[in-house]
Parts: sequence; C-alpha cells; structure tokens
Amino acid sequence: MDRRAGAVDPEKHFSSDIAFSRSVKEIQERKGSRRSYARVEERGGWASAITPELKDFIEKQISIFMATANKDCQPYIQHRGGPPGFLRVINEKTLGFVDYVGNRQYITQGNLVDNDKAQLFLIDYGSRSRVKIWGTASVVEGDAELLEQLMPKGYQARPEQVMLFNVEAWDANCPQHIPLRFEADEVLKAIETRDARIKELEAEITLLKAALPTDTR
Repeated sequence: MDRRAGAVDPEKHFSSDIAFSRSVKEIQERKGSRRSYARVEERGGWASAITPELKDFIEKQISIFMATANKDCQPYIQHRGGPPGFLRVINEKTLGFVDYVGNRQYITQGNLVDNDKAQLFLIDYGSRSRVKIWGTASVVEGDAELLEQLMPKGYQARPEQVMLFNVEAWDANCPQHIPLRFEADEVLKAIETRDARIKELEAEITLLKAALPTDTR
C-alpha cells in the first residue's frame, strides 16, 4: 500500500470525504495540495456537528443559498432569506427554516424527492466569512406545531412548509476574495448613532459657549 504523505487510502474514511472524492484527492495530489488536506484528515477531518460558534454565525444570517440536484444530477441553487434567526439550529445535527410561499416552482422540493443530498452556503460580507455545510434535507408538510416553532415572529411572509437539514460535515473558508459589504440596516444604524452623537456634541458646545465670560471691553 502506498504510504506517501497525501496518498489516497481507500481503507480510511473522513467527514471531508463528503466533498473530497477519489477524483478530487487525485487532483489535489497532482496540483500539490493533498499533503495539507491529508493532515486535516488525520486530525479527524471536518467538523460534523454544530458548535456554539457556528450556531452563533448561522443565526445571524439573513440570506443563505441551498444547493440540490435531481436524479439526473442536474444541480440547482435556491436563495432563502429572512430576519436574523430565520435559519434555526434545532440541535447539533439539525437545522430548520420555514419555506415561504413563493413562485411555486418547487424545484428544490422535487429534487429532494429523488436525491436528498444537499448543501448550504452561508456568506457574511460584513465579517468576510463563509461556511459550507453538507448533509441531507427533507420537506415537512402539514406540521403546524413545527412551522409555528420555526416561523420568525412578526415576519411578513406566508409560511407554507418546513425545510429540515441534517448536518454531516461543515467547513469554514478563509476570507480571501470576499468583498467587504454591509447590510443597509447596519449602515443606517451606524449613521443614526453618528448623527445622535453629533447632536450631543453640538449641544455641549452651545453650553460651553454660553458659560464663557462676556467680553466687557
């Protein structure tokens, strides 16, 4: 058996194998990156459960992307959004969110009937962070209790069903090439805070000027 660093060992299985197939590892070997990823594998591979830090990141997101593929392996990426916390951590292996009534194409739901493998892609431009989560997904229809549990309070959308995501592995990428952007609400709050502070300082200046001795010359 080939014991070179980075050699593909068919006897071992790692959580990152969900993305690093034999073909992927062979390309990594050819292009010189296999050694570093092999070291990650020897440490156990990618995390397979949601950590407190990941939970905090997930529940701050207002925009996510979900990838699925049909039985013919045709991929599809769907955007989902909502207020912070719309994507909920149910437990360390399960995420869930309410699927709102939209254009009623049901491509993601149809894909999951034939192939339950899915991926979530989360990107936060303000912190220049991104997380990829692999697993399986399913649609829950007719469960009013679960829908009420996951529906963001006061959010103006029509809930239709619930999407559950079972986490198998996740990985966080470096910030390289992620543009720095801020949400409009965050910018507005920063401007309001700045303007309020300017008014406070202007009021202080007015008081200080009033307290100055009058020139009697």
